[in-house]
Amino acid sequence: MHRVEGLPGESAPVGLTLALGRLRALGVTGLRLALPAPGHPLGLSGPPEFNARALEAEEAVVCFGAAFGLVPEVYAAGPEGDVHVEVVWHVLPVREAPPADVPSLGEAERELAEALRDATEVLSKLDVAGSGPVAEAAIDAYRARAERGREVLAPGYPPRAVRVLELAQRVGLLVSLAYDNGHGGAVSSAEMGARSAALRPVERTARRAQVAAYNSIVEERERGVR
Repeated sequence: MHRVEGLPGESAPVGLTLALGRLRALGVTGLRLALPAPGHPLGLSGPPEFNARALEAEEAVVCFGAAFGLVPEVYAAGPEGDVHVEVVWHVLPVREAPPADVPSLGEAERELAEALRDATEVLSKLDVAGSGPVAEAAIDAYRARAERGREVLAPGYPPRAVRVLELAQRVGLLVSLAYDNGHGGAVSSAEMGARSAALRPVERTARRAQVAAYNSIVEERERGVR
């Protein structure tokens, strides 16, 4: 269940349908994704209060067309045996400014290819790339979903956005598998440091690419207005 709290003109939380209609009436014509991480306010524009809430949640939505942002709060509700997940989206004021560190689709695609190549070389040398039955099962499951023709983006997005997002998700999966496998063959502190140093920029690049893909339709609309 999703509810939206703090909407101007509403004294209590409302459902998503009403909330989206209210946001449209307030001038919102699009929504941008933000995926911030410590030291990397990806997709945010301020002010500090909103950035802090978004960083704690590790995700947020920034409105285009009106100075609002939404930060999710996820929690479990219900009696034992019938627990379900609820999400409350808190509406907060944001600064009208370009989102931080979001690349173009072309930049994101190029950076993903370069980061993946560099990281694969380092991780292969250290024998710590995702491997083993758990990793193989996860990769097989991803391939099965892809082969079923799942839509990663809604209709209307440019084909390049779909391509970038699919690659970013594959890269993110490989990074997760490498982290989940512990230190793998990296047994010395120097090797563990090299492994982390190789994974960090790849994970950062994958997040940037995901944000670029999801936000591309809004960015295209904004360029059209200009």
